[in-house]
Amino acid sequence: MLQRCILLALVLCVSASADFDWTKNERSSFYYGTFPTGFSWGAGTSAYQTEGAWNIDGKGISIWDVFAHKKGKIFSNDTGDSSCEGYYKFKDDITLMKDMKLNHYRFSISWPRILPSGLKSEHINEKGIKYYDELINMLLENKITPVVTLYHWDLPQVLQEKYGGWQNVSMVNYFNDFANLCFERFGNRVKYWITFNNPWSIAVEGFETGEHAPGLKLKGTGAYKAAHHIIKAHAKVWHTYDVQWRSKQKGLVGISLTADWGEPVDITNQRDIEAAERYIQFYLGWFATPIFNGDYPQVMKDYIGRKSGQQGLGASRLPVFSSQEKSYIKGTCDFLGLGHFTTRYVTQKNYPSGLGDSYFTDRDLAELVDPQWPDPGSEWLYSVPWGFRRLLNFVKTQYGNPMIYVTENGVSEKMLCTDLCDNWRMQYFKDYINEMLKAIKDGVNVKGYTAWSLLDNFEWDEGFSERFGLYYVDFRNKNKPRYPKASVQFYKRIISSNGFPNQREVESWKRKSVETCSSSNQLLAADPLIGHMEMVTEIVVPTVCTLCILLSAVFLMFLLRGRL
Repeated sequence: MLQRCILLALVLCVSASADFDWTKNERSSFYYGTFPTGFSWGAGTSAYQTEGAWNIDGKGISIWDVFAHKKGKIFSNDTGDSSCEGYYKFKDDITLMKDMKLNHYRFSISWPRILPSGLKSEHINEKGIKYYDELINMLLENKITPVVTLYHWDLPQVLQEKYGGWQNVSMVNYFNDFANLCFERFGNRVKYWITFNNPWSIAVEGFETGEHAPGLKLKGTGAYKAAHHIIKAHAKVWHTYDVQWRSKQKGLVGISLTADWGEPVDITNQRDIEAAERYIQFYLGWFATPIFNGDYPQVMKDYIGRKSGQQGLGASRLPVFSSQEKSYIKGTCDFLGLGHFTTRYVTQKNYPSGLGDSYFTDRDLAELVDPQWPDPGSEWLYSVPWGFRRLLNFVKTQYGNPMIYVTENGVSEKMLCTDLCDNWRMQYFKDYINEMLKAIKDGVNVKGYTAWSLLDNFEWDEGFSERFGLYYVDFRNKNKPRYPKASVQFYKRIISSNGFPNQREVESWKRKSVETCSSSNQLLAADPLIGHMEMVTEIVVPTVCTLCILLSAVFLMFLLRGRL
């Protein structure tokens, strides 16, 4: 009887992982239809990217404050010191959200803004608490649901210096203390919590390539170690909420994982299919599989273990969860936040062990792009809408069709482009949102969509050279004025219609949206003149007045001397 049970369990495991059909890639024509009643539409930002006020009102220093202040780390040596001045302009921004008829707004709480040293036991910055209180209250007054990310990359610098940040398991408890404070102070009003935003990027770009703060290049080990502690921290926070707060506050706790889709170069080639699945497992599965199933994907354990052995190491570079940790981590997800921007073709490529330890060589694959894919902005971001539907269906089959909120999806533009009639962004939103609608028709449990981003903002190592915003921000002007791009009106029409009602109406949206952006373009064109006038008022006039006073004083001295 026991053998039969074990055999049945194995069959179920095999069939569960084999549900996704790699050979079936439907690229159907545009689908006209609407989203389910109650579908939530939103836009997102994060604290470091938009708030500015980096050292104001008792805020502590974050790893991004330190990293961005180092010359040569960020494009054009930009920093987020002032960014969009969101700390001061959040009321204006909520007015923009209300005008767009957003159902929710996704933002993050800056850990060092409310705990300057990172530790709850040392000091709570009540001015920081007050800022988020006012933001949350005003959102609710305007019937906009706050969706709050607890960690969007801005670790308190003190924790990095004292403990090594996410390389140290002590972060699990410190992060839990921070999260618990947020539940205590804001949880009576916030019902959607995201523990981490895109932990893949935190781990790989922060500790493998060094492109992001804290800028460490611990190749082959650092990313895996950071990820291990992040997964444990997520699980602890979920359990804290579950035990202490859920019954009173009735909220949900999830995580936001960002993943590109990986499509086999040749869907008839088993090696390419395996490489594509490996690509997804090393990207999304690295975090999703422990959270849903209790342990790392088997393919990660196999490949990293084998490579570690070839390198003469006594143990795998991929850390191991104990049996207690596996059961503790499994199931710690009330909803899955999913960020998605683009797709890659993937094929098998063997990397010899002599190349050294690396997350990228551990995967034994190569990424390719189709030169015909539209490439509107960032060099990494190609518009491949059908990959979005594929990814959503993969999540459905791999993880038991969890409740999904799309937490990031959008497209950038080049810095020099100041044309607010952003046709490519409207096309991107139209195509990607439509593929999401098809996925819902496929049975994927998507409950909401978050356009990235509400505003042009500080785009990490790219500084202000890439713009994802629905609203253009003039960073040259100290007041950081916002100007609506055509995509604002286009997205607003999707929201109002809850999808794509019919071909005739949808085709008119882009035309009407472009008509509205010409006046915004005229305002933006006048903006340099406004900035010039501000310079005249603030710099030139005081300087001239000072010179006049000095010359008058000199003239008076000569006059008095002559009379004496």
